Amino acid sequence: MSRRDDEYYDRDERRSSHKNNGEVRKSTRDNRHRDDYEDFDDYDDYDERPARRSSGSSKSHSSSRSGSKSHSSATRSHSSRRGSSHGGSGKKKNNKKAIFILVAEVLVACILVLVAYHVFFKVDVTKVGKVNMNEEVISKSISEAAAENEQMKGYTNIALFGVDTRDEAKNQGAIKKNTRTDTIIIASINNENGEVKLCSVYRDTYLNLSNDEYTKCNAAYAEGGPEQAISMLNMNLDMDIEDFITIGFKGLTDVVNALGGVEIDVTEAEISHLNNYQATMATELGLEYVPVTSTGLQTLNGLQATAYCRIRYTAGDDFKRAERQRTVLMACLEKAKGKSYSDLETIANKAFDETYTSLDLSEILELLKNVANYNVVDNGGFPEESMRATGTIGKKGSCVIAVDLASNVKWLHQFLFNDSDYTISSDVQKYSDKIKSDTDPYLN
Repeated sequence: MSRRDDEYYDRDERRSSHKNNGEVRKSTRDNRHRDDYEDFDDYDDYDERPARRSSGSSKSHSSSRSGSKSHSSATRSHSSRRGSSHGGSGKKKNNKKAIFILVAEVLVACILVLVAYHVFFKVDVTKVGKVNMNEEVISKSISEAAAENEQMKGYTNIALFGVDTRDEAKNQGAIKKNTRTDTIIIASINNENGEVKLCSVYRDTYLNLSNDEYTKCNAAYAEGGPEQAISMLNMNLDMDIEDFITIGFKGLTDVVNALGGVEIDVTEAEISHLNNYQATMATELGLEYVPVTSTGLQTLNGLQATAYCRIRYTAGDDFKRAERQRTVLMACLEKAKGKSYSDLETIANKAFDETYTSLDLSEILELLKNVANYNVVDNGGFPEESMRATGTIGKKGSCVIAVDLASNVKWLHQFLFNDSDYTISSDVQKYSDKIKSDTDPYLN
């Protein structure tokens, strides 16, 4: 598909008035993810025209993950470090029960949305559902500082990725296209009390892609699938993530409908954008388009909730969109808590067919009945608001900059793990210095 269904804005008119730190966004469009790609924000534009109505394989290889599912095991296996600083040493596995209960929540919620087509380059995947990843690649991305940190050992962390595959179960060819992850969320569980925190990593954040290439972090998924995207998060943020969940528009829409919709407070500024997004998706997905006509707290159906998650043309831009995604996730969780186990089992089975994940459905279903015991207690975004900037970084395009990555990583560990004394790894300090060197000339 050479043009996306949401590329209908009059670009010249819109971009002439849309500036970022005083710089006009370029309208050049390219489907590549390297440095010659000048602007990646085009791909989720949509038609600002009157809303229109619509009438509307084979199994992955079964090789085991070397104990990655045994989160109750005593320690992480030692693995050789890439160079002198990319590897992870021994680390106690996180609580197995907690990780799968969170996954159940996320599958039921299915907030994860957004754009571009999905690819797994270094991952064994031949169908929607369970994916077997290379355990050694993930282990090498975990620094010794993260692996040996006592505070982190009480938490389980999962990467949540959102892409636009439209019909995940039927359109399996879509997973073989290069894609950027427009949604990147770290979900962290306190294994002792079940408290969950969500932190969006803004898609345009300028980071090391885990291969010493520095650009927008959502390019990591395009280059190396979930393995590289997880590695990118682990290396830049001193995290210990081993598992992931990815879902697209159709999966989110179906699950929200199965939940009976979600309660969202819609503002006047959001209505027109919400309706235009859902109108274009309704045409492509063959779903009924029901416009939202009033403001205030109301029940949104699956298509409406998915469209709400995509809104970025209001005050707050992409930062506000990431907040909307977390809002819908939390609304879905609240709705799920009122469902019976049999209802949740049905929803989880359907969601699994439209989901790409490193986790087993059987493990998800086993613990689904405990979903009500987990609560999202806080949510935020990375880089932290007071320690970020935006600017056009040469050919990398408009980026979000962690003004000081080291300070942001310390903030993240305080936010997720209540660790006010966290000492960053030497790797993070190195990346922080490089980011500052690369971006200062464009910001000052």
